[in-house]
Amino acid sequence: MNFHTRKWVKPEDLNPNGTLFGGSLLKWIDEEAAIYAMCQLDNKKVVTKYMSEINFVSSARQGDIIEMGIIATDFGTTSLTLFCEVRNKITRQSILTINKIVFVNIDENFNPVPHYKTEITYSQDKFKD
Repeated sequence: MNFHTRKWVKPEDLNPNGTLFGGSLLKWIDEEAAIYAMCQLDNKKVVTKYMSEINFVSSARQGDIIEMGIIATDFGTTSLTLFCEVRNKITRQSILTINKIVFVNIDENFNPVPHYKTEITYSQDKFKD
């Protein structure tokens, strides 16, 4: 799994305990996962269908740099299932894992449509000269 997206934990991202607010982290994850799904399915129209149990393993504090790793684990007819891990960039300590995030490929009328994808596509394979 590659960890590409990084976020710097700032004061506005904190909860009253002085640690990263879970809602902020989940927003970042949903956005990153949606972008990953769009790239894998070659479609800007995808929707989040399901997120499994969210396992908060440790906390992040102001000034920490976190990174998100996402990888496709299953390709359905109209869906794509992802795994996500968030970790501290410096210490590599895991902050959160989500075993299943499911996205559905949709058309302009918001109906599920087949995507015909069966395996992970890497950006270096998509943008060849």
